[in-house]
Amino acid sequence: MVRRALEKDIPKIMELLIQVDMVHHNGRPDIFKGPATKYTESELKDIINDEKTPVFVYDDGKNVLGHAFCIHKQVTDDNVLTDIKTLYIDDICVDEKARGKHVGKALYEYVIGYAREKGFYNVTLNVWSCNPTAQRFYEAMGLVPQKICMEKVL
Repeated sequence: MVRRALEKDIPKIMELLIQVDMVHHNGRPDIFKGPATKYTESELKDIINDEKTPVFVYDDGKNVLGHAFCIHKQVTDDNVLTDIKTLYIDDICVDEKARGKHVGKALYEYVIGYAREKGFYNVTLNVWSCNPTAQRFYEAMGLVPQKICMEKVL
């Protein structure tokens, strides 16, 4: 059910990216344009074909119902930080019509398995405070805050 994304998945991934954007746009229209996508189809093609930016999709055999964008990150020779390999989850989205059917959990667990297999130290992600549903999902998956970004709008 979960597999690496293929170029043929790009149209559906674009639809999912709009859904992600609209959640953020509805929560923070001062920051997020809507409707929009964070990547173009051309950029998606490059991302999908890059081993350092794996994209996974949940495919029920008929449709792609969700995606997980990941990025390999590694800090080396930093004065303060240790040299660890991190798999950063750039984006997880489950089609709004498939929510509550454990698609997100399957994607997340697949990403964790991939990270373990590839020898990553940890998996990280960011969640916007305007998306409490996502935050609750990630907490249910066992994630805990690593750092908190704060703001003051002027």
